[in-house]
Amino acid sequence: MSKKFDGVAFDLDGTLYPNYRFYIPLIPFIVREPWLLLALGKARNILRAGSTARTGQAGAEAETFYDIQAQIMGEILHIDRQIIKDRTERLIYRGWEPLFKTIKLYPEVRETLQSLREGGVKLGLLSDFPPETKLDYLNLHGLWAAVLCSERVGALKPDPAPFLELVKKLEIPVERLLYVGNSVQYDIIGAKNTGMKAALISAPFRRHRRRNGNADFIFSDYRQLGDYVLG
Repeated sequence: MSKKFDGVAFDLDGTLYPNYRFYIPLIPFIVREPWLLLALGKARNILRAGSTARTGQAGAEAETFYDIQAQIMGEILHIDRQIIKDRTERLIYRGWEPLFKTIKLYPEVRETLQSLREGGVKLGLLSDFPPETKLDYLNLHGLWAAVLCSERVGALKPDPAPFLELVKKLEIPVERLLYVGNSVQYDIIGAKNTGMKAALISAPFRRHRRRNGNADFIFSDYRQLGDYVLG
């Protein structure tokens, strides 16, 4: 068996499962906390626009990504930073995780991951949100050579910092690593800009769209991804 890559790394949300399977159970939260959710989205857009984390820079040595995110959210909502940080942790980071107990993966995800491992391919995971508890609920623990959260690196995708940290953790030459995601803007462009190959999971009716971020491979069925990697 001749494999194309030594490692394959994945985004999590919207890549290992369809986004709608998370959005549907999230509806009650959206109804209860629309302003908190909007503030989080705006804060993360600001952080992405600022590129590599403001964490660790002059005057912010003691601040984490979460401190800065909370500061921006607090300014948007006119709420004290620590209050909004605690609320975001309780309602979003911890509050959303139990929803993953009922979410179903795309068909053939586990089988494909297992066949890649058996074929000698290292598996990695890089998510913008903390992935560990989600992986447990999705029954995908124990498969990975590296699991990373970009927030803990200090910068959100498509910033190169989390992708480069992933390369370091997997100990694979960047050109021998394939990154798989569902977002052209964050996953495909981010991976390509750091020298990785990139695969885009997309619904069948969208597979031939022009704007694909120069993805090296576009697929709608995980069996197609396995065949592509293992040859």
